[in-house]
Amino acid sequence: MQLDKIHATVVTGFLGSGKTTLLSNLIKNATNKRIAVIVNEFGEMDIDAELLRGCPLACEGEETETDDGIFELANGCICCTVEEEFVPVMKKLIEKRDAIDHIVIETSGLALPKPLVQAFNWPEIKRHCTVDSVIAVLDGPAIAAGTWAHDPHAVDAARAADESLDHDPSLEELLDDQIGAADLAIVSKADQLDEAQKTTVETWLRSRLPARVKTLFVANGEADPELLTGLDAATEDRIESITTHHDAHHEAGESHEHAHDHFDSTVVTLGTVDADELLAGMRELIAEQTIYRAKGFVAAGDKPMRQVVQGVGERIAHYFDRLWEADETRQTRLVFIGHDLDHTRIRTRLAAAELH
Repeated sequence: MQLDKIHATVVTGFLGSGKTTLLSNLIKNATNKRIAVIVNEFGEMDIDAELLRGCPLACEGEETETDDGIFELANGCICCTVEEEFVPVMKKLIEKRDAIDHIVIETSGLALPKPLVQAFNWPEIKRHCTVDSVIAVLDGPAIAAGTWAHDPHAVDAARAADESLDHDPSLEELLDDQIGAADLAIVSKADQLDEAQKTTVETWLRSRLPARVKTLFVANGEADPELLTGLDAATEDRIESITTHHDAHHEAGESHEHAHDHFDSTVVTLGTVDADELLAGMRELIAEQTIYRAKGFVAAGDKPMRQVVQGVGERIAHYFDRLWEADETRQTRLVFIGHDLDHTRIRTRLAAAELH
């Protein structure tokens, strides 16, 4: 074990796969480690970072850059901007190494883990840090249904319609690239799988995962923190031996324009709302437009608790996560991520749910 280096865990997976839930539980339960978190989420509002701020970090003494151990990279996937933002953030963490036991990096849904892991071989990082593991989070029910997401055909159709993306991996290839670089595959939402579905998922995993990759089924993001942060895989030492679809496209001489360059996002801010009407409006909008992800916080009527809403495809999950603070403004904030969004329509439809 490389005791003289800070260990880093990279968590990857598609939008809605359960990365943030897993990470939230890790932070809450890793009471014997001071964890620094790098969150990278596409969109104008970093909802995932906001969710993580609700988790108590077991850090005492020296403060991290944002007082809560969370670094937000807001200008795209880590793999795209690694030279511009990732290294400076890592340098800041290295400077605080006496106050940090472990680093966790949550990539965006379309990020490729290989370029990020390769950055750990840069001299200024390699001297001080090692990749403990790459963890790929997979949506169990979606895989059991025979696909990686709720409606892959609609997403693939949208990608295929954009000529600038024809050289990038398909989303199926991107999934292969994510799990191909993984040391551990975590199948989320296992409580939603019956035995037959679990067998289907296990068969699929055996056909796609390298033999060295272990698999863990979890429910509600609950996994042993020691497992998530103690694999000591030193992934950077083997990363060059991994060949991805992304590499093949480059070797074929195709230009490099990332799949998310043409994503669109919009943020809607409202006051207190009728939660049922808001959810109905979200379902209408998802049916009408090419919306890949919708997420945010809701001030639901006279409820004393903040409601979290997360939607992927036609699936919308919602739950209350905590009480509103006495000095906190009760407001509803939602971010929509998609393609060629009708911003006016989204804002107008959701405004109908606002209580006056």
